[in-house]
Amino acid sequence: MERTPLGFLLVAVGGFVGSVARYGVDLAVGDATGLGTLIVNVGGALALGILVGRTTTTRTQLFVGAGALSSFTTYSTFVGDAVALGTAGGAAYVAASYGAGFAGGALGLLAGRRL
Repeated sequence: MERTPLGFLLVAVGGFVGSVARYGVDLAVGDATGLGTLIVNVGGALALGILVGRTTTTRTQLFVGAGALSSFTTYSTFVGDAVALGTAGGAAYVAASYGAGFAGGALGLLAGRRL
């Protein structure tokens, strides 16, 4: 891990990019259904799998992984969406999110190793 001012800057700028992209997805999809959260979490799992599979530089990992993807994906909104859907709907949403997230991560790892 690069513990330098540049490392902190990479995480901060990546975080800005990820959070703005996250907001853009919610605006495009509408955040009342939880679909935006599902899209960003599965997409983030896929992208993180590719990043890990590609064994990129530490600086890329800081910018993309610790910065952009950690701000793009969200666990707190995921839990809020699940609770808002009620017991049955929330349980189905959690199951679908975890299943799709694991599948996205696995596909990302495969894609990252083949690129």
